[in-house]
Amino acid sequence: MSKPLSEILKHLDAREVYGNTARTVTGLCYDSRECAPGDIFFALPGIHTDGKQFIQPALSKGAVAVVHEGALAGAPDAAPGVPAGAAPDGAPGAAFIRVEDCRLAMSAAASAFYDNPSDSLCVIGVTGTEGKSTTVSLIYQLLRAAGFRAGFFSTVMSDTGDGERPNPQHQTTPEATTVHEMLAKMRDSGLRFAVVESSSHGLSPRTARLAHVHFDVGLVTNVTHEHLEFHGTWEQYRSDKANLFRRLGEARKPETAGACPPRGIICADDPSAAYFANVSSAPCLRYSSKGAAADLRAFEVESDFAGSTFTIEGFAPEPGPREDSRHKRAAPKAIEPEPGAPLRRKATIALPGSFNVQNTLGALLAVSAATGLHWSQFIDFLPALNPVRGRMQRVAQGQPFGVIIDYAHTPSSFMEILPSLRRGAHGKILCVFGSGGERDRAKRPQQGRIASEFCDIVILADEDPRGENPMALLEEIASGCAGLARGERLFLIPDRPSAIRKAFSLAGSNDLVLLLGKGHENSIIYADHSIPYDEESTARAILADMGFGAKGTEE
Repeated sequence: MSKPLSEILKHLDAREVYGNTARTVTGLCYDSRECAPGDIFFALPGIHTDGKQFIQPALSKGAVAVVHEGALAGAPDAAPGVPAGAAPDGAPGAAFIRVEDCRLAMSAAASAFYDNPSDSLCVIGVTGTEGKSTTVSLIYQLLRAAGFRAGFFSTVMSDTGDGERPNPQHQTTPEATTVHEMLAKMRDSGLRFAVVESSSHGLSPRTARLAHVHFDVGLVTNVTHEHLEFHGTWEQYRSDKANLFRRLGEARKPETAGACPPRGIICADDPSAAYFANVSSAPCLRYSSKGAAADLRAFEVESDFAGSTFTIEGFAPEPGPREDSRHKRAAPKAIEPEPGAPLRRKATIALPGSFNVQNTLGALLAVSAATGLHWSQFIDFLPALNPVRGRMQRVAQGQPFGVIIDYAHTPSSFMEILPSLRRGAHGKILCVFGSGGERDRAKRPQQGRIASEFCDIVILADEDPRGENPMALLEEIASGCAGLARGERLFLIPDRPSAIRKAFSLAGSNDLVLLLGKGHENSIIYADHSIPYDEESTARAILADMGFGAKGTEE
């Protein structure tokens, strides 16, 4: 793919341009190590380093343009070897573009380079503190089950048109260059819908990762205590998430592209529901599984480790059915209840945890809003929905105790899963978890307090210590574990496989071992290195070593 640099420049709010702009751009990069001939290099400012330090390596690899903030010479942050007012030595043909905000410019350039791919898709954004990845997956599965061509990307997986693939990064929303490249692949693969997990980082103007994505439907699961090391305050964290709702329907998409009427989808059970409805630029629909007034409600919920059965009650959505010949098969015919009359349907999901009832309601409203079909048309697809890897995932190899892997890593997510598991437990609950280093420290004793309230044995282990001392980090969590005697009910074992082995050795018949915090992730990050790590395969290997089944056995 290529595009004239002069064309991309039209979309940048450039303060100064010099050098050769009559170049052809064949790619975009922000890491000089990955630069290729024909790339634009974005010299992003960072916390520890400034991208301007890597301009020369990018140019030496063939970058045809550099986008930067501030001066390149004559200032303390000047890049070595870049004389003022001229192209650097060794790159006489390069162009230099000074902008006010390099990340915002990278977002604009990425959208322009890939021909504004979000304008050709119905884009559904999902944000919230918990439940994002699961809700993204449920929306994607429901769309495909109903015959619609859909793609997605999330913390766990992605599908841009050629099947599902794991996300190798510890990053929910990738940088803008990757976001628009993935959306372009969906468009070019003939997909109609794109479901995008939209983190608070991605929605923040500080990263601008989603700044030029035009959303049609936005869904928020909840907003609790998380990522204050980045946002500073809880209010700013919530406001950054709300950018998804402020921007709904901001672009006029051609009807031929399959645009859907802008809608906000809000969990009425969350205290911030009214806040999101008030800032939304589009009409909003609400869902509830806890008795709040809503457009879609669940009641008579019965849950266990195998899943949930419940009754759904709701009304007909505003948009009517639309036909689209590009579906893989004809979409179901819409069924409208009598005007003003509630419609009730029995539902079943094979997803453990009552909180997944809530995620399912949100997904139903989202697919209904996006397709114009009544939510009841998707009920028959619910029993076949698959869980997300690392989200309430059971591991069974014939051992006498239960094992569940989940990504829960915040106080609020602990409160979502632990009380319901405690109510259904027939034996002890043993919990293995840690907390991310160089992240929000205030949550650590809260995690310890909640775990000690609902679990019989707590074993603290490495999650991603990063630059922190692993044992000191675990001590911060342990400070909240009042009443748990060390060496009896509380253990600090940084090496995670050893911690899991300890939990399994202490578990008896009918006990439940919870492995929290890592979920789907594929590494553990330390100060100066990362080690490959997979929670499921580690648990299975330890069980096999203890004589329970084979390493590859599935339940």
